[in-house]
Amino acid sequence: MLAANDLVAFAAVTDLARAREFYGDTLGLPVLELDDFALVLDAHGTMLRVTAVPGHTPVPFTVLGWKVLDITAAARELAEAGVPLTRYDGMGQDEDGIWTAPSGDRVAWFADPDGNTLSLTQFG
Repeated sequence: MLAANDLVAFAAVTDLARAREFYGDTLGLPVLELDDFALVLDAHGTMLRVTAVPGHTPVPFTVLGWKVLDITAAARELAEAGVPLTRYDGMGQDEDGIWTAPSGDRVAWFADPDGNTLSLTQFG
């Protein structure tokens, strides 16, 4: 039913100006619109609506992720931009914070300023 329609992704934040700086300036996503309700970005052809939600509490799982061709390079770019990768006890992440799944996929996690968990994945 919806297979021929474009997906719109959503993330909740408490501060749109801070989100604009992070998603637009730090991550480099083009800003399409910003008003009192949402920051709209172009995530490589997918509309990402970062919406203002007063009192937002982040959930304990990934809300947005990017498929990358070279996760080591992407993780190092984030680190150089001042975005620390999240380390989880018992995950066996390498020196760049990257975990290798049993399937061979490689994953790294980081957070936006509101604590939303974001990820990078290089599929095996």
